[in-house]
Amino acid sequence: MEKHGDTCVVTADDGSFQREVLESNVPVLVDFGGKWCGPCKALAPIVEKIAADHQGKLKVVTVDVDEAPDVARRYGIRGVPTVAVFKDGKESGKIMGLTSRERLLALAFG
Repeated sequence: MEKHGDTCVVTADDGSFQREVLESNVPVLVDFGGKWCGPCKALAPIVEKIAADHQGKLKVVTVDVDEAPDVARRYGIRGVPTVAVFKDGKESGKIMGLTSRERLLALAFG
């Protein structure tokens, strides 16, 4: 588990996805991206703010698709950024592409 700076965002890969996301007892917002992806970099501060604002109610995890190819394949990640929400170990929704804080919160809590 790696945290980004002072934020509450956790990094997961093929080895830790099960533990960090599927076994979580709170909903998990997963930001699938890549270091080379410009829109992913634009989305990062939005995701970090959501993580800070909703500690304890929502877990926020980032997955680099190049470092977690099995997870990306399993969940049909065809483009980045893609944000998915998992509740009780199951995917409950997904948004592809750069999006707004409001849409991500609706995805997570709607």
